[in-house]
Amino acid sequence: MLSFEMSSEELAVYQGTNPRPADFDQYWDKALLELDAIEPETEFADATDFPLTTATAQHLYFNGTGGYRVHAKVIRPAEPTGPAVLIFHGYGGEQPKWVELLPYAARGFTVAALDVREQVGFRTESQAPNSFSLHNHLVHGLDDGPDGLLYRQVFLDTRRLADIIGGLPEVDASRIATTGWSQGGGLSLVAAALTPSIKYTASVYPFLTDYQRAWQLNLETAPYDEIVTWFKKRDPRHLRQDEVFTTLGYIDVQHLSARIRGEVTLFVGLEDQTCPPSTQYAAYNKITSTKSARVYPDFGHDDLPGAADDIFQLIGAKL
Repeated sequence: MLSFEMSSEELAVYQGTNPRPADFDQYWDKALLELDAIEPETEFADATDFPLTTATAQHLYFNGTGGYRVHAKVIRPAEPTGPAVLIFHGYGGEQPKWVELLPYAARGFTVAALDVREQVGFRTESQAPNSFSLHNHLVHGLDDGPDGLLYRQVFLDTRRLADIIGGLPEVDASRIATTGWSQGGGLSLVAAALTPSIKYTASVYPFLTDYQRAWQLNLETAPYDEIVTWFKKRDPRHLRQDEVFTTLGYIDVQHLSARIRGEVTLFVGLEDQTCPPSTQYAAYNKITSTKSARVYPDFGHDDLPGAADDIFQLIGAKL
């Protein structure tokens, strides 16, 4: 446990390394206004290849920033009870299978699983084809400045998904939870930060936080190693190092965490060399709302025993 990291005492007070841009709040306020100006053109299409008797499985399509048409899976229970759950997948992964969404629907919860733009290649028979170009997404757009960062658009997609699902007649917008693992853990925090009405978040070893710390640890593990690759290809003498990490600071989850108003549970493995614990605590320690951490001392970026069941029960209890 903690074989490569700072001590537990240091983690508890660590405030992050990656710089916070001076105009960070203005940047995100402007981004949200840009999103509001884009008509979502929301479309729900029944998933005819996954018929259900107690719910309806649907494909949700909506307009995001940058002219991108975003997709999410949605299950809407026949007898809704009001809550909704937003699920986000891992980096380069796939959205959950329909069957994996059913436990929430069985509780009467509406459940939506976002396809992160450009990452999901799999599609079902009833789903419209989407583009797929997973390649260095962490640093994608870095040369174009803060507004060109791909994750800026992805972060805004989480807000739009929350707005659409929260606006459904069967959903109580004050009873929405977010959850996910790794990239999904980071995006679940982002959604809660950009949509402060979200009531509860269960974040498992979040990615997308404290980039400079991950780079300094030099663990040579994906996906933070994309930063090293970028320097090798674009700035081998690190003449732009300060600029690079300041720009990445605009999409650093730790700097958004203070906006979260809902309750948060963090799941962290202390041997995680993919998303190092210190990077996760950089975000966790900036959350000012009710929070708790569930620590797995001997686990890394693994299937944390009991975590999935705990999250299901926690979400049920919190909503």
